[in-house]
Amino acid sequence: MKRALRVLMVVASTLACVGLVQPVEAAQKAAKPKAQDDMAKVVIQVSDNDPGKWNLALNNAKNVQEDYGKDKVKIEIVAYGPGLGMLKLDSAVAGRVSEASADGIAMVACENTMRKQKLSQADMLPGIGFVKSGVPELMQKQKEGYAYIRP
Repeated sequence: MKRALRVLMVVASTLACVGLVQPVEAAQKAAKPKAQDDMAKVVIQVSDNDPGKWNLALNNAKNVQEDYGKDKVKIEIVAYGPGLGMLKLDSAVAGRVSEASADGIAMVACENTMRKQKLSQADMLPGIGFVKSGVPELMQKQKEGYAYIRP
């Protein structure tokens, strides 16, 4: 019995050395994907001055959360250009934006657009984030594996 076990260990070690069998640690590590890798990710572009599109973007985000589960999806809405109005204090969808933020949907405003429209962070809804530039933010998110949606 001991001899059979010893032979089995020698064979497994030999196969591991030549790369035919992964060592136990490597196999276990490969079998357990990182929690981050399991997350679905979506970035939504809002660049129109249209409350109908703002509501559609918010509906899309909520539907994705409901379908995947809040803890299994990362969602970011990027507002820039004429769409920046969605994240201003006087936005027609301010209540929905606040609700979405409370539900874990990230909202970010383009600082380039804010500067051009002479807006400060005080003009924007509480709880939103800020990025230097909206389009590069969309590009970066796509590079990180985010699905891209533009309602």
